[in-house]
Amino acid sequence: MLDIKSDRAVRAVLLAVAGALALPVLGVLGAWFAVDAGSWALLRHQWDTVLPGYAWQSFWLVAWVAVGVVAVGGATAAAVTLFEFPGRRIFEWALLRPLAMPAYVLAYAYTDALQYSGPLQVMLRELIVARGALWPDVRSLGGAVVLFVACLYPYVYLLARTALAEQAAPMMEAARLLGAPLRRRVLEVALPMARPALAAGMALALMETLADYGVGAYFGLTTFTTGIYKAWLVMDDPLAAAQLASLLLVLVAVLLWAEQRAQARLRFAGGRTAASGSGTEARPVVLRGAGRLAAWLVCGLPVLLGFVLPVAWLLRLLGQQTGGGDDGGEAASVLSASYLGRFVEWSFTSFRLAAIAAVLAVGFALLLAFALRRARGPGGAPVRAAAQIVSLGYAVPGAVVAVGILLWSGAMQTHAPALGVTGLVTGTVFGLLYAYLVRFSAVALQSVQAGYARVPVSIDESARLLGAGRRRTFVRLHLPLLARTAVAAALLVFVDTMKELPATLVLRPFGSDTLAVVAYQFARDERLAEAALPSLAIVAVGLLPVILLSRALRARQAH
Repeated sequence: MLDIKSDRAVRAVLLAVAGALALPVLGVLGAWFAVDAGSWALLRHQWDTVLPGYAWQSFWLVAWVAVGVVAVGGATAAAVTLFEFPGRRIFEWALLRPLAMPAYVLAYAYTDALQYSGPLQVMLRELIVARGALWPDVRSLGGAVVLFVACLYPYVYLLARTALAEQAAPMMEAARLLGAPLRRRVLEVALPMARPALAAGMALALMETLADYGVGAYFGLTTFTTGIYKAWLVMDDPLAAAQLASLLLVLVAVLLWAEQRAQARLRFAGGRTAASGSGTEARPVVLRGAGRLAAWLVCGLPVLLGFVLPVAWLLRLLGQQTGGGDDGGEAASVLSASYLGRFVEWSFTSFRLAAIAAVLAVGFALLLAFALRRARGPGGAPVRAAAQIVSLGYAVPGAVVAVGILLWSGAMQTHAPALGVTGLVTGTVFGLLYAYLVRFSAVALQSVQAGYARVPVSIDESARLLGAGRRRTFVRLHLPLLARTAVAAALLVFVDTMKELPATLVLRPFGSDTLAVVAYQFARDERLAEAALPSLAIVAVGLLPVILLSRALRARQAH
């Protein structure tokens, strides 16, 4: 009886936490239920002024990014999966490295390298005796498209590579035995099999593109995300920000629906193809001559543009700071003792917030996944609904989360000043951690659920027959089995929190800056040399889950 009561109490707490994580999104959507004549007038004013520009530029941004990530991700996945050439094993893991590079860090590096007054253009103009710019301005819509493609194509590459290896490769081998030429095998067998994976990866990349604030603000783009911050922070108009946030949320919801539908088709196709092609051993096509060179270019350029060159440029900036630079000592003062001391403070703040968010998210995910494992039948509907709510959090852009939290905070300050909650959310560590949990609890939950999928249900039945209660089963059996999964989930949340910019920029406590925030602020003030060190620190931390992912893929291939 005590175990049942405690189980009900835990379930009630889990439902309450899941409901709290849904409040920011409900706050944004709830703004439409409080509309009046003034609200509609504001919406019409936005439609006549800024809204078409936000919609038009956001549309072209996601349209070109979609084309780019599908082309690059699909081509690289096909190259390393369907063909054999020297260096293929290296490219298999190297193509994942841009996942560690936030788009705003790419923007800082390429802006410093390719701007009109940058060293590359100055040197080339001196060599060819030219005066004008040698290439278009990086800080433009086209430049943003290239940067997003360079760092987001791994979403498509990863899913397409798995689909091609498990589904298309055996079918291509069967087509080869039937006498089909290579071109036909690729166009009529491999690519159609990979369509669901391409669509799912594209949807994930586009959600990241719509959620971005750093690149859009730094490049001066008029997207929905930058418009949200302008409406709130510049125009001081919470209602306009909420209306824009709700429109952005609708776009993200459409992409999330498309991604989930593509994932469902991918699972169905995978099961069907595995059964049909399990008896045929797939062999990659050996490339020689021009084909080998093409494969090197297809796989090498994304790695160079998305990881190697920006990291090398940031290291160059850092080397100039430590070595005195080209300006006779001015750059040497950038890495002074005071700057390094502040860098330690920024790193400590980032690591502390990321560690707390990781522990809270994984702890909540473990409890919710355990409750979900036991939530069978009609009585488990509330727990399953809570899991669905939490799973949607990662798709919600940080700008929407920030606006939703600020709306609730404003309502509390207006209607409940006597409760002493006026300073509970905005400008506090609590509010910042709240935003992190809203966004990244889904990452932890998905990882834990994947770990639970490998734990047989028979273990629970054996524990029940031996008289072990639910608490003992969870602590003595499940937690040891899920230890590695929990660590991996914590690492993913930790890295995502380190890179998060939009919500941190608005909700952080005064004087408590993270590495992402200071890198953005330095770059915004055109102090790119000072932005190099925090940017490199973010990239270094982001490499950790990429390395683990690479090892997991290698182990899977070995089996």
